[in-house]
Amino acid sequence: MSALKLSINGKSHTIEVDENMPILWALREVVGLTGTRYGCGIAQCGACTIHLDGEAVRSCSLPVSAAVGKKIITIEGLSAKGDHPVQQAWAEVDVPQCGYCQSGQIMSAAALLRENPKPTDEDIDIAMQGNICRCGTYTRIRKAIHLAAEKAR
Repeated sequence: MSALKLSINGKSHTIEVDENMPILWALREVVGLTGTRYGCGIAQCGACTIHLDGEAVRSCSLPVSAAVGKKIITIEGLSAKGDHPVQQAWAEVDVPQCGYCQSGQIMSAAALLRENPKPTDEDIDIAMQGNICRCGTYTRIRKAIHLAAEKAR
């Protein structure tokens, strides 16, 4: 066990965990931020996506030690009131069906729009291909990303 200092959603947290523990479990079980979901455990489905220094990463397979000295943003920290353009667009388009994967989808979409404020359908498909939605809401996801891009302008 090690005492690790993490910056999560703009707040400092010191946690005592095995430094090889996946960031996902440190966030959910130690810090109590349960918006980031466990999906596959092998970084293939995207349900566990967070931002680490602004980059979308899979938290289920990344050790918590890799986050020391970096800024972690979870779905809870994307915006204080749920008013990030992606979150607004998600609600307006009514993207979620079951909703399980949506926090990871939103985090990936937000990272895409930060890097590319005017994505094409192809850009969206490429950026989002690692996020699996078992309900198949991909058409609504793409529509919401385009709407979020408009809102952010």
